[in-house]
Amino acid sequence: MTGLSCLLERYRALVCDLDGVIYRGQAAVPHAVEALSAAGLPVIYATNNASRTPGEVAEHLVALGLPTSAEQVINSSMAGAAEVARRFLAGSPVLAIGGDGVAAALRDAGLSVVTSAADPVVAVLQGYGPQVRAVDLGEAAYAIQGGALWVATNDDLTLPTDRGIAPGNGALVAAVALAVEVRPLVMGKPQPPLYLMASERLGVPAEKVLGIGDRLETDVAGATAAGMDCLLVCTGVHGVRDAARAPREYRPRFVLPDLRGLTRPYADPSPHDGGVACGAALARIDEGRLSISGDLGDDGLDGIRAALVAIWTRADEGASAEVVTRLAEQIPQPR
Repeated sequence: MTGLSCLLERYRALVCDLDGVIYRGQAAVPHAVEALSAAGLPVIYATNNASRTPGEVAEHLVALGLPTSAEQVINSSMAGAAEVARRFLAGSPVLAIGGDGVAAALRDAGLSVVTSAADPVVAVLQGYGPQVRAVDLGEAAYAIQGGALWVATNDDLTLPTDRGIAPGNGALVAAVALAVEVRPLVMGKPQPPLYLMASERLGVPAEKVLGIGDRLETDVAGATAAGMDCLLVCTGVHGVRDAARAPREYRPRFVLPDLRGLTRPYADPSPHDGGVACGAALARIDEGRLSISGDLGDDGLDGIRAALVAIWTRADEGASAEVVTRLAEQIPQPR
């Protein structure tokens, strides 16, 4: 491993997800605060969770021991409000569904916030909020049926919490969709606006920024769409076996079990001897079986990374979903 660079040495800034990466509910993810505190790179926290204002999120991070300002937090409400403001005049009435972060983003974008569709509104901005009620979803449906533009901050079906996995904004969006005949315009991840906003705020080109997240279909896909490399950290929704089954656009550039690995040497996989080598580990696929040999590295990660690329290569060559799933199940978990 001598001579290998760590991930922090390859980039000029970080864009980091929050739920499942930094915290679960109110509790910090193990090692995350220490790792980000010692990173030494500018960080923007970009989250699909639109329930809180950037200031409230920053206060939470400070309470966990991670010095953060409101300017370091970007949420999907901000991306959604910016899109509504681009389409309508300043002061236009918009129905806000979700937590405080939704209404705050609309006001900051120069729009008028309403909470009922009894009067005409030009748009509905729907984001997550733990106190969202059935009556709120009903107001959204009435406004949309009346012709209002429907913008969803995100469509994540689930949300990691300190008690487990809870329904996310995507579940609430799906409930509204049952009552209307249109689909919303989704502005959060995996769409690129959040990452592009973060890159602009950092003043660093997207290709020099490392995205960090725990979800393949949002964090990884969104960073990739914005032109960033992405690190999948396996502390939230998805792990290495999920990554092995992922289609090309959901595949992370890097994989770590937790954020401590940001400062450790990182070996990159490459084709070798009929398989894929990573460090001193070699992964091969023969007759539907995955084999990993050699020195697998700290926590078995070099072997895991080699196995991922070997499986992705086989998938790109036309292996069926059943074969890919069977191979993925043979990947060992990090030690």
